[in-house]
Amino acid sequence: MNESPISFAAMASRLQGTSIVLIGMMGCGKTTVGKYLAEALNYRFFDTDAVVESVAHKTIPEIFATDGEPGFRTVETQVLAELSAYTRLVIATGGGIVLARKNWSYLHHSVVVWLDVPVEHLYQRIKGDSNRPLLRSPNPQQTLHDLLEERRSLYAQADVRVVLQGDEPPEWVCDRVVQEIAQILNPVATEQPSAASHAPEFN
Repeated sequence: MNESPISFAAMASRLQGTSIVLIGMMGCGKTTVGKYLAEALNYRFFDTDAVVESVAHKTIPEIFATDGEPGFRTVETQVLAELSAYTRLVIATGGGIVLARKNWSYLHHSVVVWLDVPVEHLYQRIKGDSNRPLLRSPNPQQTLHDLLEERRSLYAQADVRVVLQGDEPPEWVCDRVVQEIAQILNPVATEQPSAASHAPEFN
């Protein structure tokens, strides 16, 4: 028998401050859904790509141009490490954050949710977006497909996988995420390790 749907307030109580990290391909809706989710749970929201740009004082295309992908990944890991020390956050991550083994030690401080959207829908969302350095190729849709295949087994390490068609309203996806998380949480929440509860400041 299926359990009754859990409310956002009940989920916030069950989480006991544990943060939520959204992973998945570029264009899968991590930032949009993350903002809705943070508001619903009364959490703070951070987008690692936005924080990387703030810390580096450069746009992501500029970072790729001057420091390459390795330079971007280094700052990305530093940002994730900083965010993982805090509680009550919803964090939207860059699509490639799963590639570095070290990042998983930080991701697992939180509940990790994979938003799994078909490549066709991803491409329709992000085609023409000049802020996607990895898609600057003769066939960006094929590149997107290849990236997903490269990362699929890594995304599958998430605590929760939410399979989507790509045309669902973000509010619906937000609710679906909460219901899926409810399925993996213990009915009686255990005490979480202490962590900083206030949100970090990035300049």
